[in-house]
Amino acid sequence: MRQIQFIFRNEDSLDEDLRRIRQWQDSHLYSTMLFHVFTSKNDRELIDHICGRIRSALPEAMFVGCSVFGSIHQGDFINAPVTISCTFFEYATTRVEVLQYPLNQENQQEVAESLVHAVAEREWVAGVEMLTTIRGMSMTTLCDGLSEMREDVRIFGGGALCDDINGQETCVFSHVGGYSGHGVVFVLLGGEDLHLEVSFITGWKPLGANLHVTSAEGSVLKELNHKPAYETYYKYLHIENNEDFFLNTLEFPFFYHYHDIDIMRAPVTCNPDGSLVMTSDMNSGVEARIAYGDPWTILDATQDEASRLLPLVPECIFIFSCAGRRTFWGDNEAGKETLAYQAVAPTSGFYTSGEFLRTGKYLNQHNVTQVIAAMREGNPKLVERKTIGKPHKGFRGRVSIINRMATFIKATTEELEELNGQLSQMALIDGLTGLYNRREIQRRISEKIEYRKQDDLYLIMMDLDHFKQVNDRYGHNTGDEVLIAASSVLKPAYEILPEDGDAGRWGGEEFMVITPAADDAAAVELADAIRNAVAGLELEGPGHVTASLGVTKVLPDESADAAANRVDQALYEAKEGGRNRVVFRAS
Repeated sequence: MRQIQFIFRNEDSLDEDLRRIRQWQDSHLYSTMLFHVFTSKNDRELIDHICGRIRSALPEAMFVGCSVFGSIHQGDFINAPVTISCTFFEYATTRVEVLQYPLNQENQQEVAESLVHAVAEREWVAGVEMLTTIRGMSMTTLCDGLSEMREDVRIFGGGALCDDINGQETCVFSHVGGYSGHGVVFVLLGGEDLHLEVSFITGWKPLGANLHVTSAEGSVLKELNHKPAYETYYKYLHIENNEDFFLNTLEFPFFYHYHDIDIMRAPVTCNPDGSLVMTSDMNSGVEARIAYGDPWTILDATQDEASRLLPLVPECIFIFSCAGRRTFWGDNEAGKETLAYQAVAPTSGFYTSGEFLRTGKYLNQHNVTQVIAAMREGNPKLVERKTIGKPHKGFRGRVSIINRMATFIKATTEELEELNGQLSQMALIDGLTGLYNRREIQRRISEKIEYRKQDDLYLIMMDLDHFKQVNDRYGHNTGDEVLIAASSVLKPAYEILPEDGDAGRWGGEEFMVITPAADDAAAVELADAIRNAVAGLELEGPGHVTASLGVTKVLPDESADAAANRVDQALYEAKEGGRNRVVFRAS
């Protein structure tokens, strides 16, 4: 496999580059020739002219392409109107085929089914590259449909854009279908000697508290935390709903877990009612966070990925990188995160309106993400061992400010998360004993009864005998120490309760336990073990204390309150019966 990259400057330079390719072609053996043409101008006349010149000079060549928000040329960002790469597949076993379909919101399922069927008929297919128009559509139906493809096939690619990031007019094209303003091009790749590795990186980090998607319909995100979704961007980032909304929000996508991976999704537009239009569906109930870019995290991720590809010894690398990454870095710095791949193999690609990658079974649409596809034919060639060098530590201008702000955000976010964790713990835990407080143990009892996995659940209620006398004689500080000591027998260190049992302070000197048990006798035995453990405590002041316990089984279809009332009655009977005993009450 060999790749030749060049820039279209004018007709003469194009003819010269095509002559150079023809000369290489005439002197080498190859099986297939595939051109990628990326243009920042959605200019059909220019596209048709360039494709016509390729077809005329090299009639056997295949070509695909799309409009883009800038190209990646020899591993670096380049703001050229048109970039072209020609990939020669040299092994006779390698097979390449191009398919093109019109695409709109209504026919996505049909397109997906057609491609799945086409791949099923072509057992040789190992990977599918996808170039597609996106603007104005949710791509969920297409992604879900293509997820039905046999699972050994990798799918990767990007969405078309143009030099106007807010523009709606984009295109794809190929030698089989020509120019299309609403279409998708698939490149089918395979063969026993073709090796393909695909992956993705982000480098963006979640920021702030979780946002609960409380209302969504298809690709329209209506509410976050029961408020119009737009309010999140305005409140925290002061992003206004104007012509730059897409550009500004692209650098601050939503970060959430989907199909077993962390994924980012950016809004495209904001409706007058404050709802956000996404390029893919978001479901109600999802927990999401706003994400931000950290320059060093991004660079570390790209360098790690480039280093990971070294053992593959790829012969070419394709990058599909979000337009938001270009705007994040700025044109002067954008190449910092892609040049590492050029040190591994010739690297080309483009800046997209959305990135696609199949992970496991599912084809996912990403935003603000970099998708990498590395290829090689045959066995790894003997090459000089390469290393991926670290970029210069300095940043300039805007990225320098971003780097400092990212450091500040990281530190403050970690502090806030630690504080929030402490506050959350305080809201659940009784401050004196360290057991769950009454509110939390009540919640857990209700939850376990409602969703119980065990058939036999029991409540055990414990009360310390004559505790008022301890406080009156030895003081409240000693009383607190007795409560702490008695509660300790209900903690994991004592190994009395089973792992799936929960204990909490019910109030004063009363404690409540919910636990599974094999039968009534086992539950009573457990309660008696607790009683003996309390009686065996060596306490400063009173020396020893005793406890009375009530036990009851939670009946089928019984409420938590009904069971709690019955165990309270059992405890009363234990105290009335002489204390320091266990009483079981069945009904």
